[in-house]
Amino acid sequence: MPPHASPNVQKAREDLAGRLREIRKDAGITGRELAVRCGWSESKSSRIENARTAPSDADIKAWCRACAAEHQIPDLIAANRQSADAHVQWRRLQRSGLRRLQESVVDLYRQTRKFRVYVSDVIPGFLQTPGYATALLSSIAEFRGTPDDVSDAVAARMRRNQVLGNGAQRFSFVLEESVLRYRLCSAETMAAQLGHLLSVMDLQNVAVGIVPFSERRTVWPMPTFTIFDDTRVHADTLDAASALTQPSQVQLYARAFERLAQGAARGAAARSLITRVLTSPE
Repeated sequence: MPPHASPNVQKAREDLAGRLREIRKDAGITGRELAVRCGWSESKSSRIENARTAPSDADIKAWCRACAAEHQIPDLIAANRQSADAHVQWRRLQRSGLRRLQESVVDLYRQTRKFRVYVSDVIPGFLQTPGYATALLSSIAEFRGTPDDVSDAVAARMRRNQVLGNGAQRFSFVLEESVLRYRLCSAETMAAQLGHLLSVMDLQNVAVGIVPFSERRTVWPMPTFTIFDDTRVHADTLDAASALTQPSQVQLYARAFERLAQGAARGAAARSLITRVLTSPE
């Protein structure tokens, strides 16, 4: 393990080591017996179990096979790869400004065929107008004290969002009704943003659902997340964007998205919710 591993990387390694230790104990074998079955030294087993050495994918496969736990291999390998870069610190990315943050996911956006996006706080980045994006990113830059490159960041976001015009890609959005009412910009800018949202709903490859305040919920409102195909989830928190790649994690978020989507108004009902906000008095 590198001597200066970040706390997030170290925590991920410790979690993985703990899971491997539990697998060995559930199999009822000692570290020595595991080493014999894997064909390596007992000290290697100890280093892996105590998070002093990061296992390779081959090590994880050998470990699980030795413990008759082959079904856990995909999740553990994903967790192993995730430990180094899954928890992307926004602070680190934003050190050189917000533009870099927008550009950091361009390749991922181009490669993804199906996007599922749930938001409970702001209009999704995919659907933002330049005015709304400017107000939001300005607020973020001020709050975090990052370099003021908002204009460049907005331009980068608009370029990134050109994927909406790719008919080969599919986008499914679920928004909480509160997203339509939070005022992060002027009334005029928000009206233009909601008008844009209505126009985007006409795109054949875009589906927008809105969960009304009045809907009897089967699941609670959650922090914003995006599912890329069936392989990756970005889940946002105040200090980080967690990139989750373990199959079980992706499946969990996919199930959450399906439940949230079940309560969403669509078509004319969704348009009515947006129009009601547009026409309601201040």
